[in-house]
Amino acid sequence: MRLDDEAESQNVEDRRGEGSGGFGGFGAGPRTLGIGTILVALAASYFFGIDPSVIMQGASVLQGSQQQAPQQQHVPSHPPAKDQMTVFVRKVLGNTERTWSHIFETDLNRRYAPPTLVIFSGATPTACGTGQSAMGPFYCPGDQKVYIDLAFYDELRQRFGAGGDFAQAYVIAHEIGHHVQNLLGVSGKVDAARRRMGEAQANQLSVRVELQADCLAGVWAATAERMNQQLLEPGDIEEGLKAAAAIGDDRLQKQAQGYVVPEAFTHGTSEQRTRWLRQGLTSGDIRKCDTFAAKQL
Repeated sequence: MRLDDEAESQNVEDRRGEGSGGFGGFGAGPRTLGIGTILVALAASYFFGIDPSVIMQGASVLQGSQQQAPQQQHVPSHPPAKDQMTVFVRKVLGNTERTWSHIFETDLNRRYAPPTLVIFSGATPTACGTGQSAMGPFYCPGDQKVYIDLAFYDELRQRFGAGGDFAQAYVIAHEIGHHVQNLLGVSGKVDAARRRMGEAQANQLSVRVELQADCLAGVWAATAERMNQQLLEPGDIEEGLKAAAAIGDDRLQKQAQGYVVPEAFTHGTSEQRTRWLRQGLTSGDIRKCDTFAAKQL
């Protein structure tokens, strides 16, 4: 990716080195879980999930956890670091702000309200409970913030063979996709529907949420490329598609427990994730990301 001339976002909190003591967990919920359920939950939610408690608690994180979690006061973070990865994240976030502002204005006749991105290590308080590095990057609708431990990128590259700057940008863009869903009211409607469903049906709905976020990540990249023809470089799209394939539910479950449980999918298969990311990349149209109306995912 060509980001040399991209302005860095100012909507970043750097909480690294602040510690995490005494912030509590995700709130009340079932505590007795089989090891298989825990493995599936961690594997399925490790990459790009809103919150693993969707699986382990069988409840909604979009509203339920923020109702149970105490409100946290946070001291403003120290001045932004200038290391290469932090600057990269700030530039990618800045591009998403510019691009989604354009999409909202031209396609939706609305104003885009950007989220804050929080860089942390270990654990950190959120409006959805205590965020932990083991969750992978996630979005909390309660405070409209994206949370990421940058060590995740090492895991993505070393364990799953999905390196490259566009793969890293896709991670952020997917979480921004959840923010867009929240702004458009999708998250609230899904949350209400999920509470009326059984676990298997709720999981199927979660898959559609995640695949839509993949598609929206593709819309961001396609639109950004149209606005700035110098953004993407040869091989970038392939990096993103490889990352999407690496974190499909089927592949993660197979790696974690040796077999696949389709009814426990919450994010979609490798094939589905690459398909919807490609849909966004090729169309550049937010209207083409209606996974809820799709007969085939």
